[in-house]
Amino acid sequence: MDALSQDEITRLTPQERLALIEQLWDSLDESAIPLPDSQQAELSRRLVSLHDDRSQALTWEQLRSELARRRS
Repeated sequence: MDALSQDEITRLTPQERLALIEQLWDSLDESAIPLPDSQQAELSRRLVSLHDDRSQALTWEQLRSELARRRS
């Protein structure tokens, strides 16, 4: 892919810019993106909470149904 100038990027349609963002995001190696300590701490807290009380857990289907209900 050829490099795009700022001017060329701003002339792209929103859909084209989103596609470019997706390509850029997909090109990143996960190990190259450090997880901030605050996010790591929150993930750890949630895992401990889930481990302590599995009744909080939702299946993907339950979550999707709940989100659909809230949107309607």
